[in-house]
Order: sequence, then structure tokens, then C-alpha cells
Amino acid sequence: MIKQILGRLPRKPGKAGDSRDAAAGVAAGNGTEPSNSYSVARRVDSGNKRAGNGDYPVPPGVTPNPVMNGAVLYHSNEPLPAFKDVVASEKQNLFVKKVNLCCALYDFTDPTKNLKEKEVKRQTLMELVDYVTSANGKFSEVVMQEITKMVSINLFRSSNPAPRENKAIEGVDLEEDEPLMDPAWSHLQIVYEVFLRFVASQETDAKLAKRYIDHSFILRLLDLFDSEDPRERDYLKTILHRIYGKFMVHRPFIRKAINNIFYRFIFETEKHNGIAELLEILGSIINGFALPLKEEHKLFLVRALIPLHKPKCVSMYHQQLSYCITQFVEKDCKLADTVIRGLLKYWPVTNSSKEVMFLGELEEVLEATQLAEFQRCMVPLFRQIARSMNSSHFQVAERALFLWNNDHIENLIKQNYKVLLPIIYPALERNTRNHWNQAVRSLTLNVRKIFSDHDSAFFEECVQRFNDEELKQEETDSKREALWKRLEEMATSKLGENHPSGTPNGKSSQAAG
Repeated sequence: MIKQILGRLPRKPGKAGDSRDAAAGVAAGNGTEPSNSYSVARRVDSGNKRAGNGDYPVPPGVTPNPVMNGAVLYHSNEPLPAFKDVVASEKQNLFVKKVNLCCALYDFTDPTKNLKEKEVKRQTLMELVDYVTSANGKFSEVVMQEITKMVSINLFRSSNPAPRENKAIEGVDLEEDEPLMDPAWSHLQIVYEVFLRFVASQETDAKLAKRYIDHSFILRLLDLFDSEDPRERDYLKTILHRIYGKFMVHRPFIRKAINNIFYRFIFETEKHNGIAELLEILGSIINGFALPLKEEHKLFLVRALIPLHKPKCVSMYHQQLSYCITQFVEKDCKLADTVIRGLLKYWPVTNSSKEVMFLGELEEVLEATQLAEFQRCMVPLFRQIARSMNSSHFQVAERALFLWNNDHIENLIKQNYKVLLPIIYPALERNTRNHWNQAVRSLTLNVRKIFSDHDSAFFEECVQRFNDEELKQEETDSKREALWKRLEEMATSKLGENHPSGTPNGKSSQAAG
């Protein structure tokens, strides 16, 4: 009897098991979820919430998920009804429930755990993709809030990858290493797809969505660009570009945030996996800059893009960097002098493969350079080109000589040949006489012929000037050698005076006799 009376009294939820029972009872009572088949997702701390916004407020008309002892409870064992099985007026509420179901997180390092729950979540995510893609009405603020919450919980995770050496710093090609793939990618990919379709959808009102896709959200999205997984970086690149295009109010902030990533990479760490993807986004952004260029954009070129040539791992992103640089020169030809002098500042001294890349980029920049800007920087530029022509690394020498195969560059050189030929003729002559590579010697002879055919009299004048300077150099060398020889003789005679015969360091005349 006493046990029956006590059994009717309400129990105080104290332990974890009691908490789960109480939570299930609440859900069953309000009709939002069945009372059984709950799974406990791993703890979602403040780091998985939208940064800077604290807890998400519960939207009107939506029943909050029960929270007990810091663990978020989600119904994950049984799928919710399909969208086609409910009336149109209930689809949005069902969509919110499905989004909430997808907030559950599972351990993918153990493929044997939670198999049913993982499959239910995957199927639900696929339904969300179809729903967002085929939506024919504006998304409500509740939907926007729930989607960004679900995306934040799934994507803004704390990753603890195995430590890897930054082999690019040591000169080893990182492309030879297998990238680290996230074991949860089967779910993450669909989450990215849902968010991409949501951002790109015409039914997403940017004025409302900017409340949830805010600065803190964008910063955490940018942090993900350092992911080891190239598939994730590719999605991030597409999504960030869509956000930049749709949310005009965020454009200055996104550019500034990318700047800060570059500054930290250049001047502090020289370690980041997503520089190439960020530069690819910037290439499209720069292409859309209005003319005349703002001072802010020119400062970005000088302070961020040009110094990106400095890190040793520049080969990992040089193609995208070169495109951005060329876009600036094509937008404003007056920037060519700034860019070329910047390249000369960071020109590699001992890294031949990097020098070949610089020469390729230089050709692209020169192709967009006009005569006035070319004349401002041509003297220091062709002093460097002359050094590259004489490189013992045949690929460097070849790449420097290939500049004459470009019609625009050849035309610029011909218009200023009286200044440039005296600078590079000694390099041409040294290659003709001494370079070990036959292909380099052939290319050198072709360049000589171009100058000779253009103005044979001036070419012969340069030849004569080089020969005269060579004779003067020989005379100077012989005088220097004679001077050193005389100094040696003076030193020897002085040594003889300090050590006369009979001393320990000298030889006596008697001994000689």
C-alpha cells in the first residue's frame, strides 16, 4: 500500500537517467516528439553556438529541445514524416523539426557507433537539401535562425588533427602528402550543401538573414579555411563567395577579415591551408572592383598581396596570387610600377623553382603594362633579368630569355633598346661564350639577332663598348695582381730582415756553406 502511494507521487529528477525520463515525458506531453527513442548528442558548449550571441532565443511557435544537465537531447532513432505527407501549412514547422533533429552530433571515429541515428540524420539532411532547393516562398525568420543554428553546431567544431610538420617551410612539396580527410564528411558535405542552397536561394531575404549570418558567423566560417580537408575548403570557397555577393553590407568586413588572415600568415606563422582558396575568391572580387580603384584596394595590394610572395611555400598558392596581381594591373595600369618593384623586392636568390614562377608572373604583369609605367622601372627590372639570364640553372635562364617571345614585351624593349641593350648585352655575351646548356645558348643567339636586326649600328657599338670594358677589366685585374705580388715580395723581404741568419727562423751562411 505504502509503495503504491509513493509510486503516485512525482519524482524529483536528480540523476542523469531521471533527467532523460523527465525530458522524454515533457516531449511526449506537448506532442512535439514521441516519448521514446531519444539519443543523447555530445555536449554542445558555447563554442558551438553562434559566437558573440550566447544562447539562441527560442523562436515563437517552436517548442525548444529539452536540455538536462548540459546535454542536448534530440530524437534521432526514428525519421520524421516526409514533406509530401503533410499539408502545405505544416511544412515549415516540419522543416524546423527536421533542422533541429540534424543538430545531433555523433562520433565518426568509431564507424560502429550510432549507425541507425547517423543514417536517419543523413536522410533528413538530404530532405532539407531538396526542400531548400525547391522552396517557392520566402523563408521566415524562424527558418533562417534554425538553419544558421544547425550549421553552426555541425560546422563550427573543435578539431584536433594529428600534428603535422609544415614541410612547405622546409622546401618539400606538400602535394605529395595525403590530405587529412574528416571522417564525418558524409554528414558535413550535406550540411554544407544545405547551407549553400540556402544562401544562394532567391527565397532568402538578405535583410533578414544578415541578423544570423553576422560578423561573428563569418569569422568562424573563415577559420574553417584552415581545414586539412580540400573538399571542405572547396565548399567554403563557394559559400563565402555567395555570401559576399548576396550580403553587400558584409563586403568590407569580409575583405578586412581576409586581410588579417594574410597578415598573420605572412608575418607570423607561414602556416595556413586555405590561402589558395581565399585568393581565388579575391580574384573574382578584384575583377568586380569599380574604377577608379579605392585607396583601400591599393593598400590591400601593397600590404597583403605583394608580401604574399615572401613565404617559402608560395608555390602552394602562386597561381591564384598571380591572377589577383594581374587583375590589379589590368584594372589600373599605373600600378604596374608598384607591382614590378614589389616583385623585385621579394625576388628569390637561391630558390630556382621560385624564380621560374616569378619570371612567369612577371611576363603576365608586363603584358598588361603600358610604356610610361614600363619606363619607370625598366632599369632595375632588366638588371635582374640579366642576372636570371646568366643563371646556371637552365630553366631559370630559359624562362628569362622566353620574355622575348612575347610580342608586347618585345615591343616595349625595342622602344627602349638604347637604355636596355647596354644593361643586358654583357649577360648575352657571357651566355654565348660560357653557358653549359645548348638550349640557353640558342635562345641567347636569337635575342642577340633581334637586337642586331633592329639597330645593327647601335648593337656593334655595344659590342665595342663591352670589348673595351673587358680590356679595361683585364688591365685592372693585371694591375691588382701585380700589386698583390709586390706586396707579397715586400712582406717576404720584411720577414727576412726580422729574422737574420743564425736565428731559429733563419738560415746561417755557414750552414748554407
